[in-house]
Amino acid sequence: MEKPDGLDIAVLVESENWPESGRLETLCHRAISSVIRRLGRSGCGDVCILFTDDDAMKALNAQFRDKPTPTNVLSFPAHARDEGRAGDIALGRETVFREAAEKAIEVEDHIVHLVIHGFLHLQGYDHQTDMEAEEMESVERGTLQDLGIADPYEDRR
Repeated sequence: MEKPDGLDIAVLVESENWPESGRLETLCHRAISSVIRRLGRSGCGDVCILFTDDDAMKALNAQFRDKPTPTNVLSFPAHARDEGRAGDIALGRETVFREAAEKAIEVEDHIVHLVIHGFLHLQGYDHQTDMEAEEMESVERGTLQDLGIADPYEDRR
Protein backbone atom coordinates (compact mmCIF):
# COMPACT_ATOMS: atom_id res chain seq x y z
CA MET A 1 0.00 0.00 0.00
CA GLU A 2 1.35 3.40 -1.02
CA LYS A 3 2.30 5.66 1.86
CA PRO A 4 2.34 9.22 0.54
CA ASP A 5 5.69 10.81 1.41
CA GLY A 6 6.11 8.47 4.38
CA LEU A 7 2.81 9.69 5.82
CA ASP A 8 1.31 7.31 8.37
CA ILE A 9 -2.44 6.87 8.00
CA ALA A 10 -4.02 4.91 10.84
CA VAL A 11 -7.48 3.51 10.14
CA LEU A 12 -9.71 2.55 13.06
CA VAL A 13 -13.01 0.78 12.47
CA GLU A 14 -15.24 1.15 15.50
CA SER A 15 -18.61 0.02 14.14
CA GLU A 16 -19.93 -2.74 11.94
CA ASN A 17 -21.04 -2.76 8.31
CA TRP A 18 -18.25 -0.65 6.86
CA PRO A 19 -16.20 -2.19 4.04
CA GLU A 20 -13.49 -4.44 5.52
CA SER A 21 -10.61 -2.60 7.19
CA GLY A 22 -8.01 -3.44 4.53
CA ARG A 23 -10.26 -1.97 1.87
CA LEU A 24 -10.82 1.17 3.97
CA GLU A 25 -7.05 1.55 4.37
CA THR A 26 -6.63 1.35 0.60
CA LEU A 27 -9.36 3.93 0.01
CA CYS A 28 -7.87 6.32 2.60
CA HIS A 29 -4.34 6.05 1.23
CA ARG A 30 -5.62 6.54 -2.31
CA ALA A 31 -7.61 9.64 -1.32
CA ILE A 32 -4.87 11.31 0.72
CA SER A 33 -2.11 10.46 -1.77
CA SER A 34 -4.13 12.12 -4.51
CA VAL A 35 -4.71 15.27 -2.43
CA ILE A 36 -1.01 15.53 -1.63
CA ARG A 37 -0.09 15.16 -5.31
CA ARG A 38 -2.69 17.75 -6.35
CA LEU A 39 -1.51 20.24 -3.72
CA GLY A 40 2.13 19.58 -4.52
CA ARG A 41 2.87 19.16 -0.84
CA SER A 42 4.89 16.80 1.24
CA GLY A 43 5.20 16.36 4.98
CA CYS A 44 1.48 17.01 5.53
CA GLY A 45 1.49 15.13 8.84
CA ASP A 46 0.16 11.80 10.02
CA VAL A 47 -3.57 11.15 10.14
CA CYS A 48 -5.91 8.88 12.10
CA ILE A 49 -9.23 8.09 10.41
CA LEU A 50 -12.08 6.70 12.52
CA PHE A 51 -14.95 4.81 10.90
CA THR A 52 -17.75 4.88 13.42
CA ASP A 53 -21.54 5.17 13.62
CA ASP A 54 -23.99 8.04 13.79
CA ASP A 55 -24.37 7.84 17.57
CA ALA A 56 -20.65 8.45 18.04
CA MET A 57 -20.67 11.21 15.42
CA LYS A 58 -23.60 12.87 17.17
CA ALA A 59 -21.64 12.84 20.45
CA LEU A 60 -18.48 14.22 18.78
CA ASN A 61 -20.44 16.88 16.92
CA ALA A 62 -22.18 17.95 20.14
CA GLN A 63 -18.95 18.01 22.15
CA PHE A 64 -16.77 19.85 19.66
CA ARG A 65 -19.21 21.88 17.54
CA ASP A 66 -22.26 22.32 19.80
CA LYS A 67 -24.38 20.58 17.16
CA PRO A 68 -26.15 17.56 18.70
CA THR A 69 -26.77 15.84 15.36
CA PRO A 70 -24.90 13.17 13.44
CA THR A 71 -22.89 14.25 10.41
CA ASN A 72 -20.98 12.54 7.63
CA VAL A 73 -17.42 13.68 8.42
CA LEU A 74 -15.61 15.61 11.13
CA SER A 75 -12.01 16.81 11.14
CA PHE A 76 -9.86 17.56 14.15
CA PRO A 77 -6.61 19.35 13.27
CA ALA A 78 -3.65 18.50 15.48
CA HIS A 79 -2.28 21.10 17.86
CA ALA A 80 0.85 22.91 16.75
CA ARG A 81 2.80 21.09 19.47
CA ASP A 82 1.91 17.74 17.86
CA GLU A 83 4.71 17.96 15.32
CA GLY A 84 4.38 15.46 12.50
CA ARG A 85 0.61 15.07 12.92
CA ALA A 86 -2.07 16.57 10.70
CA GLY A 87 -4.95 15.44 12.89
CA ASP A 88 -7.93 13.11 12.95
CA ILE A 89 -10.92 12.47 10.72
CA ALA A 90 -14.13 10.64 11.69
CA LEU A 91 -16.88 9.31 9.42
CA GLY A 92 -20.39 8.24 10.48
CA ARG A 93 -21.66 5.08 8.80
CA GLU A 94 -25.42 5.61 8.64
CA THR A 95 -25.10 9.16 7.28
CA VAL A 96 -22.41 8.19 4.77
CA PHE A 97 -24.42 5.22 3.47
CA ARG A 98 -27.68 7.22 3.35
CA GLU A 99 -26.05 10.07 1.42
CA ALA A 100 -24.51 7.63 -1.07
CA ALA A 101 -27.92 6.02 -1.64
CA GLU A 102 -29.63 9.42 -2.02
CA LYS A 103 -27.02 10.53 -4.56
CA ALA A 104 -27.03 7.12 -6.29
CA ILE A 105 -23.24 6.83 -5.97
CA GLU A 106 -21.01 4.03 -4.77
CA VAL A 107 -20.41 4.06 -1.01
CA GLU A 108 -16.66 3.67 -1.59
CA ASP A 109 -16.61 6.75 -3.86
CA HIS A 110 -18.44 8.74 -1.19
CA ILE A 111 -15.96 7.54 1.46
CA VAL A 112 -13.06 8.68 -0.74
CA HIS A 113 -14.70 12.09 -1.21
CA LEU A 114 -15.29 12.54 2.52
CA VAL A 115 -11.72 11.52 3.37
CA ILE A 116 -10.48 14.07 0.82
CA HIS A 117 -12.79 16.70 2.33
CA GLY A 118 -11.69 15.90 5.87
CA PHE A 119 -8.00 15.90 4.94
CA LEU A 120 -8.34 19.29 3.24
CA HIS A 121 -9.72 20.65 6.52
CA LEU A 122 -6.59 19.30 8.23
CA GLN A 123 -4.55 21.21 5.65
CA GLY A 124 -6.26 24.49 6.51
CA TYR A 125 -9.03 24.56 3.91
CA ASP A 126 -12.53 25.58 4.96
CA HIS A 127 -15.91 26.48 3.48
CA GLN A 128 -17.27 29.17 5.79
CA THR A 129 -17.44 31.76 2.99
CA ASP A 130 -18.40 31.34 -0.67
CA MET A 131 -14.81 32.06 -1.71
CA GLU A 132 -13.40 29.46 0.69
CA ALA A 133 -16.01 26.92 -0.39
CA GLU A 134 -15.21 27.40 -4.06
CA GLU A 135 -11.48 27.01 -3.44
CA MET A 136 -11.94 23.86 -1.34
CA GLU A 137 -14.51 22.33 -3.70
CA SER A 138 -12.21 23.01 -6.66
CA VAL A 139 -9.46 20.94 -5.03
CA GLU A 140 -11.98 18.23 -4.16
CA ARG A 141 -13.36 18.12 -7.71
CA GLY A 142 -9.90 17.97 -9.26
CA THR A 143 -8.71 15.28 -6.88
CA LEU A 144 -11.83 13.18 -7.48
CA GLN A 145 -11.41 13.63 -11.23
CA ASP A 146 -7.82 12.39 -10.91
CA LEU A 147 -9.28 9.27 -9.27
CA GLY A 148 -12.01 8.78 -11.87
CA ILE A 149 -14.80 9.71 -9.44
CA ALA A 150 -17.69 11.94 -10.55
CA ASP A 151 -18.00 15.53 -9.35
CA PRO A 152 -20.19 15.49 -6.24
CA TYR A 153 -20.98 19.20 -6.66
CA GLU A 154 -22.04 18.98 -10.31
CA ASP A 155 -25.75 19.48 -9.54
CA ARG A 156 -24.97 22.84 -7.84
CA ARG A 157 -23.25 24.36 -10.88
